[in-house]
Amino acid sequence: MKSLHFLTVVLIAGLLAGLIHGFANIVLVEPFLDTAIGIENQRMFTSGEAKDTPEFWKTYSDYRLWQKQGSIIGGAMLGVATGSLFGLVFAYSRHVLPSQSEIKKALLLAAIMWTSIFFIPFLKYPANPPTVGDPSTIALRTTLYVVFLALSGFGALGFSILYKKMQRKRSLAFLGYAVFVGIAFIVMPPYPDKITISMDLVNGFRMASLITMTIYWIANAIILGLLWKKFQPNSVTTRI
Repeated sequence: MKSLHFLTVVLIAGLLAGLIHGFANIVLVEPFLDTAIGIENQRMFTSGEAKDTPEFWKTYSDYRLWQKQGSIIGGAMLGVATGSLFGLVFAYSRHVLPSQSEIKKALLLAAIMWTSIFFIPFLKYPANPPTVGDPSTIALRTTLYVVFLALSGFGALGFSILYKKMQRKRSLAFLGYAVFVGIAFIVMPPYPDKITISMDLVNGFRMASLITMTIYWIANAIILGLLWKKFQPNSVTTRI
């Protein structure tokens, strides 16, 4: 394994995919955030927590512009972090993934990881816009999500190891994982907060979040596959 080539391929793939994710968020997710935060602002005006003044809107506009710019940086950081994990798993599993194409191998692995560490946790604890949820329950909601993500992710890892060891009836590994996740769905409690805003807004936000994360995983897989094919970091360097 060429370490420098490997790091370069993985980090560039993750960074580019993260930037794509950040720009996709600007286009697809931010409009829902603007609407949700607008509702929150009206609540503050009604309760007297804030006043509807030009100064307020100037500060708000500057803050939202900073947030939107920060989402690009956040996307890049997410890409590098998640892309590094994806690259490591790909390096150790590519030899058992079907197909001769590096891109198809990467897409298959991305589909597996997207399902286990994003989509399944998303089904249990879907993303919500900022106006949903009491600030006092943020720690609880974060803990629930992280615990479920860990259960799904490590469960997938455990059953994948079992799959490799099984010579016959490998479908039992998939069934076992499905049962394991199903039990986790039942045992783990739901989010404690009730949704008091329009479900159209909430569902739109969730769908946009789902789409942007799917775009990220597809982009990461394609870019990693292309770079892997070009630079072949898995090849052994001959020492003289």
